[in-house]
Amino acid sequence: MAKDIILTGDRPTGKLHIGHYIGSLKNRVEMQNTGKYDTFIMIADQQALTDNARDPEKIKNSLIEVALDYLAVGIDPTKSTIFVQSQIPALAELNLYYLNLVTVSRLERNPTVKTEIAQKNFERSIPAGFFTYPVSQAADITAFKANLVPVGDDQEPMLEQTREIVRSFNSIYGKEVLVEPQGVFPPKGSGRLPGLDGNAKMSKSLGNAIYLADDADTLRKKVMSMYTDPNHIHIEDPGQIEGNMVFTYLDIFDPDKQKVAELKEHYQAGGLGDVKIKRYLNEVLEANLGPIRKRREEFAQDIPSVYAMLKEGSQKANAVAEQTLAEVRAAIGVNYFD
Repeated sequence: MAKDIILTGDRPTGKLHIGHYIGSLKNRVEMQNTGKYDTFIMIADQQALTDNARDPEKIKNSLIEVALDYLAVGIDPTKSTIFVQSQIPALAELNLYYLNLVTVSRLERNPTVKTEIAQKNFERSIPAGFFTYPVSQAADITAFKANLVPVGDDQEPMLEQTREIVRSFNSIYGKEVLVEPQGVFPPKGSGRLPGLDGNAKMSKSLGNAIYLADDADTLRKKVMSMYTDPNHIHIEDPGQIEGNMVFTYLDIFDPDKQKVAELKEHYQAGGLGDVKIKRYLNEVLEANLGPIRKRREEFAQDIPSVYAMLKEGSQKANAVAEQTLAEVRAAIGVNYFD
């Protein structure tokens, strides 16, 4: 019985943070270790360049950081294929063919693209590569015939665009070459991990993230700066746990749910200070992140081996994508000299 094929990945625009870990990395490791899937994990450097073309050093430097984060959390290159998008030439050619199947008006209607254009304040100065990146994503997914794509809820419009391209291609060229993907979404209610400041999104640009690479002292300082209840001025004051980032993080990272419930009750009744609960959260996070940090430091001692791993994974991924491209070219009829 054929295994399900997974494609997932990240843009190398900086080190990965604990929001990435909770939102996707931890689940990738668990799925990888079941042995039930053929997993391809892409470092999407070309996609990162769509809105960072004038700062290529940022992408180049972040590539190795993302690779180290992958290895540190337990992504195993003997079980998952880790590769670099720009090293797979077939993806660009597939993208070119798919662009002919998508209209400008359809791209403009994509809710995810509209939201990200607004967030980045592009207005009408939208890089063409960024505007068309849903088509590039379709090339990435279909090149590996991935039928499962782990994504956040906000990425469903991107997957629907891929499915439309697959259906159009198979219909126009009369062959079932491409596979329609389905999304693998986070459990309902899990959502994104909010930032240290209470902002709904943890991100590098907002300066409100804890990174997997942060050392113990940096972690402690960030935890002690976390947003709690601004009205909880004195220890004896009753405190609010809603919107209090310390308790939000404890709910996610502390396996001792009974103790978290007791801390919440004590805080709400008064008599529990913010400093004390922050120190406790720091212990919990250190227990989670300390082993990851240690592994990351070990892998960072031999960067050439990390690059060799990426090269090997890219070569393996390239062979798969080239096979799909050959099938696509044959379906279209541009394999003139075969």
